[in-house]
Amino acid sequence: MPKRVVVGVVKSDKMQKTRRVEVSRLVKYPKYGKYVKRRTVCYVHDEENTSAVGDTVEIRESRPLSRLKRWELVRIVTKGNIIDVAALRAVAKATQAAESQATAPAAQTAPAEK
Repeated sequence: MPKRVVVGVVKSDKMQKTRRVEVSRLVKYPKYGKYVKRRTVCYVHDEENTSAVGDTVEIRESRPLSRLKRWELVRIVTKGNIIDVAALRAVAKATQAAESQATAPAAQTAPAEK
């Protein structure tokens, strides 16, 4: 029997050699016929730690590797472009502080004339 191969998005990469991948699908709601998004969470073995949060990856079913891991990473389809907002704010705050320090000594060193 062939192994299942699915495509999902990496949602967590905080574990070593393990990724949490969400596989989304559309399911038709029985009574009203509206399509609803559903998701499946898969824990994936990533031997080289190559994937990161936001990457779209292709995963394949495998033998049980641990209590939760039943999938292995085949390839990274596309790299994600997740922006760390906290890091951007920290850099902006640091540059603003540096600019204010650069202008403050210039104002203090100028002699006051009467």
